[in-house]
Amino acid sequence: MSNDPDRTADRERMLKTIRDLFRLTAAETGLGEAPPAVIEALRGVPRHRFVPPQEQGLAYADMALPIGMGQTISQPYMVALMTALLGVSPDARVLEVGTGCGYQTAVLAELVAQVYSLEVVRPLAEDAARRLAGLGYGNVEVRHGDGHGGWAAQAPFDGILVTAAAPRVPMPLVRQLAPGANLVIPVARGASQVLSVLSREAAGDLHRRDVIPVAFVPMVRT
Repeated sequence: MSNDPDRTADRERMLKTIRDLFRLTAAETGLGEAPPAVIEALRGVPRHRFVPPQEQGLAYADMALPIGMGQTISQPYMVALMTALLGVSPDARVLEVGTGCGYQTAVLAELVAQVYSLEVVRPLAEDAARRLAGLGYGNVEVRHGDGHGGWAAQAPFDGILVTAAAPRVPMPLVRQLAPGANLVIPVARGASQVLSVLSREAAGDLHRRDVIPVAFVPMVRT
């Protein structure tokens, strides 16, 4: 929501790296460039406000960083890619599973009308809620809970984004997708993981596309 002048150059270098990686991975992802709205959302979120003090020097590096309790803040390119694959409009209502420190949540909040976010680790959920409120994100609701079941009371969603790897796609999330919506989720495939997009068409049919190999922390239950 607000830029810190002393980190503007770092942020622009991060965005250049993201653009370069979109071009390099275009054959796999089908996306030759990052959507301008996604780039602007990333530009608007101060990533250094979401990383621990000891990681401040790497806040805008294109890499995942530890945030404590065995969790990480995702690589900026991956945040951009997953957000682009979600393909949501400004009036969308989105579910995020895996709030973490709230960085991906903030990027989504820059783009859509409302974000509902679930975090299984209570201290992380509480910290993220305070951080997001302090940064002025009034269109975010964070709740402590098990993401496997989604958030049925607020369904259906115009997009669902999962930031942890599941052994299989949780069917409650699939059922909470609105017609025309996408579910973006890392899924275990043997000893590896793949980023998958499940699309519910207007007629209700569901299609899955596996995009690229990824490495995420596992999706856990309460």
